[in-house]
Formats: sequence, C-alpha cells, structure tokens
Amino acid sequence: MVYRTTLLLLALLPASLTWAAPAQQRFTDWQVTCNNQNFCVARNIGAHDGLVMTLSRSAGARTDAVLRIDYGGLDRSVTHAPPLAPALLLDEQPLVPDPKSWRITPLHLLTDNSAAIDAFLNEIREGQSITLRDARPAISLQGLKAALLFIDTQQKRVGSETAWIRKGSQPPLSVPPAPALKEVVQSGPAPAPLTREERNDLLDYGTWRINTNQCSLDPQRREVSVGGLSDDKALLMVSCEAGAYNTINLAWVVSRQKPFAARPVQLHLPFQPQDMSRDLELINASFDEQTRELVTLAKGRGLGDCGVQTRWRFDGQRFRLVRYAGQSVCDGWQGADAWPTQWITR
Repeated sequence: MVYRTTLLLLALLPASLTWAAPAQQRFTDWQVTCNNQNFCVARNIGAHDGLVMTLSRSAGARTDAVLRIDYGGLDRSVTHAPPLAPALLLDEQPLVPDPKSWRITPLHLLTDNSAAIDAFLNEIREGQSITLRDARPAISLQGLKAALLFIDTQQKRVGSETAWIRKGSQPPLSVPPAPALKEVVQSGPAPAPLTREERNDLLDYGTWRINTNQCSLDPQRREVSVGGLSDDKALLMVSCEAGAYNTINLAWVVSRQKPFAARPVQLHLPFQPQDMSRDLELINASFDEQTRELVTLAKGRGLGDCGVQTRWRFDGQRFRLVRYAGQSVCDGWQGADAWPTQWITR
C-alpha cells in the first residue's frame, strides 16, 4: 500500500518539480543532448567536412525551436566558400529554403519559425544526405528520425500536436513544462583579497603538500595556486599529473591563517553521466577569484573539440555544480564554450 501511495504522490507532483535526467546519445550520424531542463540539441556528427545542421528545442507547450545550417568548424578555413543557400542539395536535388522564413547569410542559415521547421523536417527526414553542389561537405541524415523521436520522447511530446515524430491529437498544453531550474547560492559577500603574507604562506604550504603527496609530474613543472573563498577560507590547488594535453590537479579548502587546516576538494556530480563516474577529477582546473567558481576542462584530444567542461560554485561548505557541458564525438566542430549542456543552474 505504501508503494502504491508513493507512486500516486509522484504522479500528482507538478511537472515543474519532477526530475529531468540529462542525456547524450548517438543515433547513427546524429547526436542528441538534453539537459536537466529538457532543453535538447541535435546535430549531425562525424565526417561532415564542416557542414552541420543543428536543431534545438525547449521543453513545454510553446513551439520554441531553432534550426540552423552552418559551414565552418575549428580546424578549417571557409572564408572563400560560395554561399550556402543556392548550393544546397537533398539527395542531389535542389533544396531551397524560403527566404521569407529563414535568415540567410553566406555561410549560415537559421530559422525559428515553427511552421518552416516542420516543413523542412518533413521534406528531409526520409532523405539520405544534404550536400553542397560541387563540394565535398555533407550532412548525413542517417539517424535523424531516431534523434527527433528521442527529443519528442524526452520532452513527452509523443501523441501531441507539437511532436515531430508520431504526432497526435493531444493539445500543446498536454506537454509538461521545463522542470524548475535549481539554484546554487554563493557563500556570502566577496571575501577580502588575500594579503601578500597570506598568499606567500599558502603557496609555501601548497609546495609542502605537493612534496608529501605522490605526484608523477616533474617537480620543475608542478604549479601551486591559491584563491580566496571567504574571509576565513582559501582554495589551494596543485598540479600533480600530466599527459599530452590534460593536467590533473589536487585541491584543498584551507584556512587562511596558521596553523593551516585543510580538507580535500571532492567534486561529485548530481547525475550519472554515460560511461563516467559521478566523482570528477580536477583536470585542467582553474579558479576565478571574482566569481569564486572552479572550472575543469577534460579534453578528448589536443584540438579541444571534444571532452567535458564543468563549472562549480562554492556555497560556503563545498563546491556545487552549476554547469556541465560535454561533447563525446571529436569532429572538429566546436570548442568547449559551445559544447551542449547537460546540467545548468541559476
């Protein structure tokens, strides 16, 4: 009876209070990422040679979506490429976006018109690829329908008028709104800046901590940094291990005055990423004393087009996650600041 009562109470909870599990999944040549507000982004991945279609949509009844086609990327120069719009082909046949519904520039096409997006998706979703006349770049459409269905399912649109796949007669208001955005409150006012004496004493203490820990990094390359967290606490970070493009740091929350008391910083994710631990290492970590936020950046390769970037805020006791962005496929398209988010807070 208790079990049934619990299920009933969960069913009666407002949609804005329910949990949205972040997700990032691949469907053949398409990747979908949905964050904890059920905001979803899909794009083609892999051997696109810089021609990428991105489709994003917010949760809820509103048809709040954006579709764009761009030509570019991190590792290629396309400044002298011909304009996109006249060169688009769908399975070798002209694909002509309506200029009344699209914002068109030489290397970018964008629309947030819901009718135009629906019409475009209906036109292309049974196709094989979008290409450019007399050029190599291609948008593979293999997996697009599955990606769209995943977004519909994640946002609970299946069977509603707003669904892209498996439309139904249910009204738009049957689609639940985005879950409430969680808040991470910063600890009090900005602390007094570290004095020169405090900084030097903490740096000396950090050097001692390195020498008493087993770190593989060459002593000549080890670095110690400190930053103020509050009027009585500081963040101490030391570089411990390094590979070709990633450095692993150790960190402690330390008292600002002697005798120093330190406890290790442990970063624990509030959700379970695919094929990853919820306990996160401090990789390529940096600390912004102005915002009191700690940033990590784990690169999948030297170009920095794939990996995981996180941002953490100190709440007076521990660092709590405020942003998690990740890109699992290394295809030369975006840098870390543009990777799709799986977790955001206020």
